[in-house]
Amino acid sequence: MIANNRIVLSSDHAAIQLRKAIAGHIAEHGWEVVDIGPTTPESTHYPKHGEAAARLVASGDCRFGIILCATGQGIMMAANKVKGIRCGVCADTFSARMIRQHNDANMLSIGARVVGEGLALDIVDAFLTVDFEGGRHATRVEMIGALEG
Repeated sequence: MIANNRIVLSSDHAAIQLRKAIAGHIAEHGWEVVDIGPTTPESTHYPKHGEAAARLVASGDCRFGIILCATGQGIMMAANKVKGIRCGVCADTFSARMIRQHNDANMLSIGARVVGEGLALDIVDAFLTVDFEGGRHATRVEMIGALEG
C-alpha cells in the first residue's frame, strides 16, 4: 500500500454527478476518497472548491486531487495558485498520463460538460496508474516550482 492513498475530490455545481461517479470508481480501486463537495446543485463558485482541494494536496493530507467544473479550466486555474500544486486539465488519456509522467502533476482537472462519464473514468485511471519518470523531467518540474517564488 502506498504511504498516502487519499485523494481529494471537489467540484462546482456543474460537476456533482461526475464527481460522485469518479469517487465510486476510485474507491473500488483502493483509494480513500475525501469528497469535499458541494452536495447540492445550487450555483457555487469554482475557485473556492479548487483552492480547498489544492490546500489538502499541498499540505500532504491527500496524495492527489481530482477537481471538476463545467470545462475543468477555471477550477484548474484556481488550484494552480496554491504553492506546490501542479494541476492539468485533461480531456484525453494521453494527456492524463503525460501530466503525471513528465510534469509530476499532483492534481487532475476534468470538464464535466466536455467529457462523458466513461472517458472521465479512463482519464482518471490513466492519471493514477503511471508514475513520474524523473530524470530530465525533474529539472523542468523544479523550474516550475521556482516560478512560485
